Amino acid sequence: MNEAQFAHRVRHYLNEGAQLDAGHAAQLRAARERALAAYRPRRAEAVTLAGGGTARLGGLRGVLLRIVLPAAILSAAFAATYAWQQRQRAAEVEELEAQLLASDLPIDAYLDQGFAAWLKRRASQ
Repeated sequence: MNEAQFAHRVRHYLNEGAQLDAGHAAQLRAARERALAAYRPRRAEAVTLAGGGTARLGGLRGVLLRIVLPAAILSAAFAATYAWQQRQRAAEVEELEAQLLASDLPIDAYLDQGFAAWLKRRASQ
C-alpha cells in the first residue's frame, strides 16, 4: 500500500465516523471554539539556519547575539580606526623630523622668527 492509498483509506474512515448526532456535534463545536479562544500563538524563539539547524534567540544568549556582540564589534572597529590614525600621525611627524634633521639648515634657523618671516615673504613672491 502506497501513501496515496493509505491517505484515501484514512479519509474514508474519518468520513464514516463523522456521522454524529446533533448533541455530540454541538459539544464538539463548543469544545473547538473554547480551544480556539484559549489558543495564543507563541512568539518564535528559534531561527532556522541554512544548514537545517536552529538557533535560539531568547534569554541571555539572545541578548548577547542581538545587542552585546554587535556593540563589541563596533567598539573594536572604532578602536582599530583610532589606533591606525595615531600611527599615521606618528609616521607624519617622524617623516617631518627626518627631513628637518637631513636638511642643510641648522635647527635653530627654523626656530628663529625672522627666518620664518623671510620664508613667508619668499614663498609669496
